[in-house]
Amino acid sequence: MTRVFSGVKPTGHLTLGNYLGALRRWAEVDQHQADALFCVVDLHALTVDHDPARVRRLSRQAATLLLASGLDPKRCTVFVQSHVDEHARLSYLLECVATDGEMRRMIQYKEKAAREQGRGGSVRLSLLTYPALMAADILAYDTDEVPVGEDQTQHVELARDLAVRFNHRYGHTFVVPRATAPKVAARVMNLQDPTSKMGKSDDSGPGIVYLLDEPEVVRKKVMRAVTDSGQDVVYDREERPGVANLLEILAACEGGDPEALSGAYASYGALKKDTAEAVVEVLRPVQERHRELCADPGYVDGVLRAGAEKAREMARPTVDAAYRAIGLLPA
Repeated sequence: MTRVFSGVKPTGHLTLGNYLGALRRWAEVDQHQADALFCVVDLHALTVDHDPARVRRLSRQAATLLLASGLDPKRCTVFVQSHVDEHARLSYLLECVATDGEMRRMIQYKEKAAREQGRGGSVRLSLLTYPALMAADILAYDTDEVPVGEDQTQHVELARDLAVRFNHRYGHTFVVPRATAPKVAARVMNLQDPTSKMGKSDDSGPGIVYLLDEPEVVRKKVMRAVTDSGQDVVYDREERPGVANLLEILAACEGGDPEALSGAYASYGALKKDTAEAVVEVLRPVQERHRELCADPGYVDGVLRAGAEKAREMARPTVDAAYRAIGLLPA
């Protein structure tokens, strides 16, 4: 059976973009068709200045929302990255295979380092090296497919390169993974800046629909979404990014095609109203299940413990094999 791995980083509250671009597919497709692992990658949240209590809180919230989105612990493995030591063990080996140039070419490193320097802060070494940890997340589990958004495909390509290089130098050890992406809404854009991704770490709250936003808050954000000059509702990503974003969100919520949907609307207002209601309905069952899970914290704790134990059992043979292959003495 194909093995799938993916994860979410607890650097902010999960958004509609996270759900439509990843979580829903994990629940509706991946966990049924593959041997699937889904992880809260909390170690990645430490690469920038952070509040420890907030990271813990958001990690638990993210794990709860993974389950609320439909992930079934009987069908897939749900766990927290830092609970499985093999991630950190393998990360160092991959740092010893990667090059400085590869790390510095990572787009997210360039962007985040520039932001940190712009604030007058220092750039942590882990921000440069964390793609090696991301590769370890993937390669430790003999992963075949990594369902990711467009902005993460570069990291999967790095994991592929490191796997091939390690196998060539030290003997076949890793499966070489590939990135996969959903056809619609792989990258939901900010409602106030439709040229930028709807990121959970973004400070632009009015442009971001969070999974736990109340229905009236969702409606207000969508109705205030930035559109474009002109009156015609046309699907054109380049010339009409605001309208295209609304059409893609509506299509993702209802299972339609954004270009086909554009012909059904004579005004931006009607499109916004239907999109707002579609988002409210998509989020309703997730929010209801989240409330149920929050009322039973022991269940979530049990799922994460069992998930980490299973993940350790899956990762350890591959990581131990990598230690032997690269030349380390067995313990």
